[in-house]
Amino acid sequence: MKDEDLLSDAKEAFELVQAHESENRIEALDDLRFARLGEQWPPKIAKQRELEGRPCLTINRLPAHIRQVVNDGRQNKPAISVHPVDSKSDPETAEIFNGLIRQIEQSSDADVAYDTALDFAVTCGLGYIKVNTRYAKDDGLDQDICIERVSNPFAIYGDPNSTGADSSDWDTAFEMDTMSLKAFEARWPKAEPTSFDSTGVDKSKDVEQSSVNVAAFWRREQDTKTIVFLSDGQALDEDVYEAQKGLFEALGITVGGQRQVASHKVTQYLLSGGDVLETVKWAGKYIPIIPVYGEDVNIEGKRYLRSLVRDAKDPARNFNYWRTAATELVALAPKTPFIGRKGAFETDAAKWATANTESHAYIEYDGSEPPQRQPFVGVPAGALQEALNAADDMKAVMGMFDASLGAKSNETSGKAIMARQREGDVGSFHYIDNLSRAIRHVGRIVVDLIPHVYSVPRVIRTLGPQGEQKEVVVAPQADHQSLPPEMQAVAQKQAQMAAKAQQEKAEQDEQVAEIKSIYDLTAGKYDVTVKVGPSFTSQREEAATQMIELIRAYPDAAPVLGDLLVQNMDWPGADKVSERLEKILPPQISGKGNPEADQVKAEAQEVIKGITQQAEQIQAQAQQAIQENQSLKQEIAQLKLDQQNEMLNLKIKAFDSETKRFQVAQAGQIAQQNAIAKASESADAD
Repeated sequence: MKDEDLLSDAKEAFELVQAHESENRIEALDDLRFARLGEQWPPKIAKQRELEGRPCLTINRLPAHIRQVVNDGRQNKPAISVHPVDSKSDPETAEIFNGLIRQIEQSSDADVAYDTALDFAVTCGLGYIKVNTRYAKDDGLDQDICIERVSNPFAIYGDPNSTGADSSDWDTAFEMDTMSLKAFEARWPKAEPTSFDSTGVDKSKDVEQSSVNVAAFWRREQDTKTIVFLSDGQALDEDVYEAQKGLFEALGITVGGQRQVASHKVTQYLLSGGDVLETVKWAGKYIPIIPVYGEDVNIEGKRYLRSLVRDAKDPARNFNYWRTAATELVALAPKTPFIGRKGAFETDAAKWATANTESHAYIEYDGSEPPQRQPFVGVPAGALQEALNAADDMKAVMGMFDASLGAKSNETSGKAIMARQREGDVGSFHYIDNLSRAIRHVGRIVVDLIPHVYSVPRVIRTLGPQGEQKEVVVAPQADHQSLPPEMQAVAQKQAQMAAKAQQEKAEQDEQVAEIKSIYDLTAGKYDVTVKVGPSFTSQREEAATQMIELIRAYPDAAPVLGDLLVQNMDWPGADKVSERLEKILPPQISGKGNPEADQVKAEAQEVIKGITQQAEQIQAQAQQAIQENQSLKQEIAQLKLDQQNEMLNLKIKAFDSETKRFQVAQAGQIAQQNAIAKASESADAD
């Protein structure tokens, strides 16, 4: 597509989304200013009161309600969980996904992104989270995934045709950024510095005061790609296979088939008013901007995004008005006057004129009757009652009452207080639930990106549920034989750890699961869920409260649960008190015996160990003697066999000699017979 056509399409889409979001953005901005900046008086009335010198008080109670919801979300962070789906995925690799996502969240401060988005969703109805990639090192090509916060939600424009609870169905999106003219020209020296909204930049102004609006235009389009099925069971994109074709052929892996599948491709265009500045192909199939909605209402096809304070603004204005009226009535009421007949104040007139502002020892008056002082009108009870009604209206509208805000109420028992607090949590839980849906889509985007970002052999760090670190080697199956030496060393070390972990030891009861050497994050399909529960002020406080209730119902449990109860309490020194309580527990409960008995037991074990070693040595010596004895017996048997063979050989030799003697004698007889026969034949002839 030509740049001119792309710019035209982008401006048309931007005008459409501006018109679609205009009402929600106006209301959101008003909510934000009303609740956070305290702009709660209409400008005309505030100006008029200022000119008249009348009070105009703003008692902003809304941030306390907002913080209650946001801080509940901070205390109960939703956790992304990855599960294997098809036959090529496995639970061990899914756990590597989980550990890698924890590492991504920690290294990129994802909790800041989540908290910021939730704060905006509660305050003005809409917040955003962004997923991005960045280079792992300044001097390398490896990239890492990061989760970034969006500090200005009004800079994001979503897809006006979206109806989903997250951005999984977004096909377009805009990110607006305002850059200084100097920064713009340094990055794109050949581009014309005109803003995307076509207002342009007046270069006659000071450079530091000039700015250019740049738009990041995200577009997702339908696409078809070829999937190649290999003989080893892998299914890869055709471009991935072509990039590693030589390696597959060297390993004897052949193509078993291929087919076309429907997919999406995402592209980011950086646009100014007249140029396409950059074009970036995104590796994933989702636009990596995730909205966190407040209260989502759809009426006749039009979507309304509402905040927690939207319906509380009128009660807040009413509260401010009546508190201001009460203050005005009391502050501007005249001082209590003195009333007397005409001429009664002529004597000491100066003292009578300052009687309400100064103290005098005495004041003289004229006439027989002293002046009378009129009583104080009193506090305007009606105005104060209306202010109280307005305060109750605010709490009722937002569904958060005194117990939810930590104020004292009629409840006395801990169970009743927790029940009332839980009512407030339930009344605002849809904001926490919407954050969970957004974080689930964050996990879906990250899982979609991982096979592309971690597609080359490398060593990565993962985090366990308790923050424990572990280094693992990730590489596609085809690259396992071509790992660099340092990665092979890490893989070998992991294999040794796995072999050691698999050995069962008599003195250990723990079983360590098998650890794989190399993990292929590009194979298999994985699903994403989010674990989150009802919001409580603190899970530790909840556990402590339940333990206290159990001890009240069953006092005998106090000595057994004392250390655990203190451990779940938040006050200085609780951990040390818990340790001391644990030491006085019976051994059968604590699992720890008497230190002196343990020392005696250890010494006895050492003695037994020494005796066992001596017995093993004696047994080894006896075994050696037995082996030597058997060897001597074999030698004697061999000697006897050799002696018998020698005697047999002598007998054979004697038999051979006798045989030869008989043969010689027999030959002599035959010769004699032959001689006699010849002599007889000669005699007959004569």
